[in-house]
Amino acid sequence: MPTPEGDPFVPLKTNESYSSSVYEDGERITRGVTDSTNLEAQNGGITNNVSYSNNYPDSQVDVDIDPNQTNPNDMEPIASNHPRFAEVSEDQAAYNNFTGPDHGHNKTIMKRLRFGTRRNKAGKPTTSTLDGNIGRKSTLSKRLSSITDYKKTTSFSNNSDYPDSDTHKEPRKVFFNTPLPADLIEPESNLPKAVYARNKIRTTKYTPLSFVPKNIVHQFKNVANVYFLLIVILGAFRIFGVASPGLAAVPLIVIVVLTAIKDAFEDYRRMILDLELNNTHTEILNNFENVNIRNEKISLWRRMKKATTRGFVLMSYKFTNRKRSKQSSNAKPDVFANVLAPIQTVNSAQSGHRDSVEAGNFDSEDAHYHGASGIDGFNDHPRLSIASDHRFVQESDLQPNEISVMDHLHPVSGQAKFKKDFWKNVRVGDFVRVRNNNEIPADLVILSTSDVDGACNVETKNLDGETNLKVRQAMKSGEGIKHSNHCERAKFWIESEPPHPNLYTFNGVAKWTNHATENSGETMSEPLTINNLLLRGCTLRNTKWVIGVVVATGDDTKIMLNSGITPTKISLISRELNVSVIVNFVLLFCMCFVAGMIQGFAFKMPDTSIVYFEFGMIGGKPSVSGLISFWVAVIIFQSLVPISLYISIEIIKTIQAFFIFSDEFMYHEPLDYPCTPKSWNISDDLGQIEYIFSDKTGTLTQNVMEFKKCTINGISYGLAYTEAMAGMRKRLGVDTDKESKEKKNQIIRDKELMLMKLRSMDDNLQLIDDEVTFVSSALIDDINGQSGSEQAHANKHFFFALAICHTVLTEESTKYTGRRDFKAQSPDEAALVGTARDLGFTFVTRDKRGAILNIHGREQEVQVLNILEFNSTRKRMSVIIKLPSTAECAERILLICKGADSIIYERLIPNTQRQLRQQTAQQLQEFANEGLRTLCLAQREISASEYQEWNIRNEQASVALTNREQFMEEVADSIERNLTLLGGTAIEDRLQDGVPDSIALLGMAGIKLWVLTGDKLETAINIGFSCNLLNNDMQILVIDTNDGSLEACDLLISGLLQTHFGMTGSDEELEAAKLDHSPPKSNFAVVIDGDALKLALHESLAQKFVLLGKQCKSVLCCRVSPAQKAAVVKVVKNTLGVLTLSIGDGANDVAMIQSADVGVGIAGEEGRQAAMSSDYAIGQFKFLTRLLLIHGRWSYKRLAEMIPNFFYKNIVFTFCLFWYGIYNNFDGSYLFEYTYLMFYNLAFTSLPIIFLGVLDQDVNDKISLHVPQLYRTGILRLEWSQSKVWVYMIDGLYQSVISFFFPFLMYYTGVFNNPQGLATDHRFLIGIVACTISVLSCNTYVLLNQANWDWLSVLIFFLSNLILFFWTGVYSTSSMAVEFYKSATIIYGTLAFWACSLLGVVACLLPHICYMAIQNALFPKDIDIIRELWFNGHFDELPECSLDVPKLNTIFDMEDSCSSLSNSSGENEKNNEKST
Repeated sequence: MPTPEGDPFVPLKTNESYSSSVYEDGERITRGVTDSTNLEAQNGGITNNVSYSNNYPDSQVDVDIDPNQTNPNDMEPIASNHPRFAEVSEDQAAYNNFTGPDHGHNKTIMKRLRFGTRRNKAGKPTTSTLDGNIGRKSTLSKRLSSITDYKKTTSFSNNSDYPDSDTHKEPRKVFFNTPLPADLIEPESNLPKAVYARNKIRTTKYTPLSFVPKNIVHQFKNVANVYFLLIVILGAFRIFGVASPGLAAVPLIVIVVLTAIKDAFEDYRRMILDLELNNTHTEILNNFENVNIRNEKISLWRRMKKATTRGFVLMSYKFTNRKRSKQSSNAKPDVFANVLAPIQTVNSAQSGHRDSVEAGNFDSEDAHYHGASGIDGFNDHPRLSIASDHRFVQESDLQPNEISVMDHLHPVSGQAKFKKDFWKNVRVGDFVRVRNNNEIPADLVILSTSDVDGACNVETKNLDGETNLKVRQAMKSGEGIKHSNHCERAKFWIESEPPHPNLYTFNGVAKWTNHATENSGETMSEPLTINNLLLRGCTLRNTKWVIGVVVATGDDTKIMLNSGITPTKISLISRELNVSVIVNFVLLFCMCFVAGMIQGFAFKMPDTSIVYFEFGMIGGKPSVSGLISFWVAVIIFQSLVPISLYISIEIIKTIQAFFIFSDEFMYHEPLDYPCTPKSWNISDDLGQIEYIFSDKTGTLTQNVMEFKKCTINGISYGLAYTEAMAGMRKRLGVDTDKESKEKKNQIIRDKELMLMKLRSMDDNLQLIDDEVTFVSSALIDDINGQSGSEQAHANKHFFFALAICHTVLTEESTKYTGRRDFKAQSPDEAALVGTARDLGFTFVTRDKRGAILNIHGREQEVQVLNILEFNSTRKRMSVIIKLPSTAECAERILLICKGADSIIYERLIPNTQRQLRQQTAQQLQEFANEGLRTLCLAQREISASEYQEWNIRNEQASVALTNREQFMEEVADSIERNLTLLGGTAIEDRLQDGVPDSIALLGMAGIKLWVLTGDKLETAINIGFSCNLLNNDMQILVIDTNDGSLEACDLLISGLLQTHFGMTGSDEELEAAKLDHSPPKSNFAVVIDGDALKLALHESLAQKFVLLGKQCKSVLCCRVSPAQKAAVVKVVKNTLGVLTLSIGDGANDVAMIQSADVGVGIAGEEGRQAAMSSDYAIGQFKFLTRLLLIHGRWSYKRLAEMIPNFFYKNIVFTFCLFWYGIYNNFDGSYLFEYTYLMFYNLAFTSLPIIFLGVLDQDVNDKISLHVPQLYRTGILRLEWSQSKVWVYMIDGLYQSVISFFFPFLMYYTGVFNNPQGLATDHRFLIGIVACTISVLSCNTYVLLNQANWDWLSVLIFFLSNLILFFWTGVYSTSSMAVEFYKSATIIYGTLAFWACSLLGVVACLLPHICYMAIQNALFPKDIDIIRELWFNGHFDELPECSLDVPKLNTIFDMEDSCSSLSNSSGENEKNNEKST
C-alpha cells in the first residue's frame, strides 16, 4: 500500500498540555550530546557534521576541521567532549558551533544506549548542542574527583542476593603495558602483591597422587566403615581369638575397593572433561610483559603432580587410541605443548614485523575502504585499509587520539604475537583473541571486535541456560585495536569490584593517561558494565573475532562462582534409616555387654569346669576377662550392623537412576532431552510426594507465545478461542466442544479473508500463512481507513511502535528463503515483533544509525537514540527514537514504552485520556479473563533540550562505580513519565500437551497441586479450569485483602477456616493434620493474590493459611515473586512435615526448586537454569506423571521392602551365634567357620536382596498409570515405617531360634556318624547345618517378599544358594581350612543334614507364608486386588504406554471395574498396617 503523504506516524494528538518531569540531582553538569544525536534547537537549527581521523595504521580517513580553528590540538581532548568521558570545553563548544558546509553528509550518526552501557555506531564522537552556551562549568577533573569522593563513601555494588560473594575483598586493579604502582608491589621481592587464581579448573575430587589417601579418608567418614575397621584392628590381636586376621579384613577391603572404583570412575569422567576444557585452544598475546603476574618457580611437589597427571593422561591417550594406524599415531600432536605455531599475519611495510591477523579474518567489506557502502553513502567510521596493491599506512602518519587507550607514539618491540595456547595458561592481564563460535576462556573486558560498531553477540547457554543471543559492547576507548602491535601500544588499567557471583552486574572503570601533546598526563576514564564483559563459558556468535583483556580467571570467574553445589538432599527413608542403625548398635552393645558379664562371672564362680580346664584367666582377673570378652563379642556379632547395607542402597539407587534416564516414554524429542536424574539418592522420595508446587508459564504452558488480540485507541481487534476461555465457558455449563468447533471455523474463515486483504496491500515476502496467529480482517479494513483517518493512523502507529520498541536481533531464516527470523530475549517480544511483521511492519535489521523497518514494501530507517531495557524490577522497556521532519511536523524525539498495564497506567499523564483509559482497561481485563498475557503501549514526545538534560544525567549514572544499576533505573524512571496511552496487546501461552490429564491423574493419586504464578487472579482462575486444576463442582475461596492489613487477612482466613471446615487453626489441629495424609474430602479450592500471600506467610498467620490449604484440593497463588514461591514451599514443608516437589522452567523458579524435597526442572524456552539447578530434569510437564506414579512408586516400594529384609537376615545369622554363646559362657568360640562370617553378607545373601531393590514390580507401568490410587500408599507411608523394621527383625529372631536349635537338638541326645563312620558332632559341622538353614530361609524369604518373579530373580536366588555349597565344598578341601578340613565331605554325606536343613527352612518360613496367605485372602490390600484382577486379564484391554498421558475416560473405567478403589484406600491400608 502506498504510504500517505507526510509522516504516517505522528503521535496521537490530544488537547491536553503537560510538562515533563525532570530529574534534579545535586550539581548540574553541562555536557555535550554526542555526535550521534545531532539535535537541532527549535529556534536555531544548529547542525554539526564533523568527520575526523585517528590516522590508525590501517585507516585512511579525511579530516574536516573548522577553517577558523588554527590548531585542532588547541581543543580539549576529544574524550572530554564525549559524554561517556568528560565535559565539553569552551574551545570545543566553539568548534561545535561551526556551521560551515556539511561536507556532503546529509544524516547524523545514531547513538544507542543500552541499559547500563552505551553504544555509538559512529566510530568517532562529535558533540552537538542546542544553544551553544555550554561552558567550562565542570571539567573532567571535577568529575573524576567526584567519582573518587563517591567511591570513598560507598562500597561496590551490593550483592545481597549472593551471600557468598566476597564483597569484603579489595577492588581489583589490572594494568596493561603500564608499570604497577609502588603500593601494589611487595618491596622485599619486587613482585606484585596480588595473587590471582589460575585459569586451570579442577572439578575433580582427587588427583592421581591424592586419590588413595583422600578417598580412604572420605570413606571412613562413614560410621559403619569406622566400626568395621575397629573390628579388623581388634582381630589383629591374638588375644581376641581371630584365627585369620587377614581374612577378617576381606569384607571391609571389598566394600572399600568397590566404593573406590565407583568414585574413581566418576572422578575419571570429571577429569576427562577438565582436561578437555583446560587444554582447549585460544589465542593469547605472547612475548608480552604481563606486569600483574608473579613469575614464581614451580615447586617440586607440583612438578611431581604434573608429571603424574601427564603420565596418566598419556597412558589413557595411548589406551584409547591403540587401534589407530601407525601413520596417524606418528602424526598426532603433542597435547602438552605450551606454544603452537603462530597465526599467519599481514606484513606492515614500515615496521618490518607482522600484524597478527589471520588470513581470512576480515571479509571484503572490512578489507577495502568503500565510501558508498553505507546507507546514503555516509562514511562515518574508519575502515581497515588493505587495498588490492597492498599499500599500508606509514607509522609516521600516526597521530595521538585522546579517546583511545593506544599510545601511537609508544615504541613497540614488534615481538608480540597472538599464538594458540591452552585455556589453562590464560592469566589475569593477558590480551586474548576469540574467534567466532569459540567459547570464552576467562572473564574478558572487550577491547574491540570485528564489527565496526564494536558489538558482538554471545550465547550464554552455559551460564543461565538461555539460548537467545545477547549483545555485548566493546570499550569505546579500545576502538581501533585490531592487531598485536595495537595491543602493545594499549596503555591503561582497569579498576573493578572484586569477583562476585552475580551474573548480571559488573562495575568497573578503564583509566588511561591522555596521550595528546598539550594535555599529556591527564587521566581519562570510561565506565565498564556487564555489557562490556564476556564471561567464561559464553560462546561467541555471529562475530568474526573479539580482542579482550582478562580481568578474572579460574575460580574467580562468574561461572565458577556460580557453580556451587546444589543443596545436598537426603531422602526420608535414608534419614529414618539412621534410627534403625542406631537401634542395632544399641542392640549390639547389649548383646556384647551380656557376653562380657557372663564370661566375667563364669571365671569368678568357684568349682566350675572353666576353672578346671582353663590354665588361668587370659585377663588375670574376672573383670578384665569380662572386658576382653566384650570386645570378642563385638567381633563375633559384627554382622548385626550391616556393612554392606549402604553400598547396596547406593548400587540400587544408581541403577534406578539409570532406569529413569533410559525411559523412552520420558524422552522429549524436539529438544533431544531425556529425563535426567541429577540427584541419585532421593529416588524413593518420588514415591511419597504429597504436595507439588508448580510454576505456570513454561511449566504448565508451552512458553511459545502467540499474539491473539489487541486494543488500539479503544477498539478491540482479534479473534481467538483460548483454552482459558473454554475453561471459563465450562464454568457456565456451556458445551465447550461444540462452541470450540464453531469458533475455530469462524477464525479460519476470517483468517483467509485477512490474508487476502494483506496480499492486496503489498507483496509481503515475510508473511507465511501457516504461522499467522493474529486474526482480524477488521484491523486490515481500519488500517485502510474504513473507520476514519484517525483510527487508521492509530493502528499504523501502534504496529510501528511494536516494530521498533524491542531488543530483537535478526538472522536469515533457515526454513524460509528470504525471511528474517527473530532472536529475542523473551518469547513475548518475538511474538509482538512477529505479528507486526505479518501485518507489514517488518523489522529488518539494525545498522549504525538505528533500525531499518520495511513498512508495506518501503524501507525506512529510524534513528534509535537510547534503549532502556527490560528487567524484572522495572517491568517495562523503552526506546527513544528520533523521527525526521516531514511536511506535517518538524523533527522530534519520541519515547515509546511497553510494559505491564499496572506499571504503564501509573506513568500516564494525570487526568487525561479518561475514556480511552477506561475502555482499554476494560478490554485488557477481558483479555486476561480469557487467559491472555497483557501488555500496554504508551509514548511521550520529548523536547530536544529535555532530552539533552536527561542524557547528561544518564551519562553521569553510567559512570558511577557503585550502585550504578540503581542510578540508571532512577534516571530511566525520570524520563518514563507523563506518557500517552496507545493501546494494549494480548498474547496466549498455550497449555502443554497432556497437562489437563496429567493434573487430573495426579489429583486421583492423592497429590495436592499448588500453582504459583505471576498472572492476575481472574487469569489464574480461568487457567485453573482449563487445566483441570479447578472444576465446576469446586467452591472457590478467594483471599484478596483490599486494605492490606494483617488484621484483615487474619480475619478473612480465620473466617474461611471456621465457616467451611469448623477449624480455628490451633496447635492441636496442626498436630492432627501432620498425622493425616489422606486426600482432602471437601471439594474446595483456594485462590490468593500476592499481596494477601505476603500477609498470609507472616509467622502469626502461616499456620492458619497452611491448614486452610490442606483442606482444599487445589491452591492458586497469583502475582507471586520468586522469593514468595520459595517461602510458600518452605512453610508448607516445615509446618506439615510432608514431602514436597517443586517444578519450574525459569531462573525465577530456582529458589523454589531448591527449597523442596525434590526439585524438577523443565528444559524449555526460558533456558535451562531451572533444569541445571534441579534434582530431575524433564522435557515437559506430562512426564512428571510417569516419573512419580511409576518410577517413584517402584523406587519407594523396592527400598521400603529391601531395607527391612536386610535387617532381618542379619538378625537370623547373628543370633545363631548368640544362642551358641549361651552354652559356652560366651568364651569367644565360633559356631561357624570364620569365612562364613565374612561371606554371609558379602556373597551368600547379598544378590537376591539387591535384585529385589532393583527389579521388583508389583504391577507393570501400564497399570500404575491407569490406577493412580495405588500411589497413595506412599503418601500414607504404609510401605516403610520403623514398626515394619521391628516386625521383620522379630521374625528374624524367631528364625534364628529355628536355625540354631534344630541342629542343636538333633545332636542333643546323641551323635550322628556319616557313612564312613566319621563323627559329625564338631561345632563347625553343626554350624554348617545352622548356616544352611539361615541362608536358604533368608534367600527364600526375600523371594517370597518379591512381587515379581522373573527368570533373572529366580536365577539369582539359586546361584546365591549354590555359592554356599560351592564355597563349603571347595574351601574345606584345602589344608588352610585346618579344623574345617573335609567338613563338606563329612556333613553332606549324612541324611540328617538334608532332613534337618529341609525341616528347618520349612519351620522358618511357615509362619510368614501363613501370614501372607491369610492377609491376601481375608484382609487384601488394594494392590492385592489389582494384582488379582491383572492375573485374571482385566487389564489386557488397556492401551500400551506411550509418550501421551492416559485419557481420563480410561482411568474412570478402571475405577468402575474396581469399586474397592473408589472408596478411599487410606483406612483399609491403615487397618492392614495395624494388623501387621
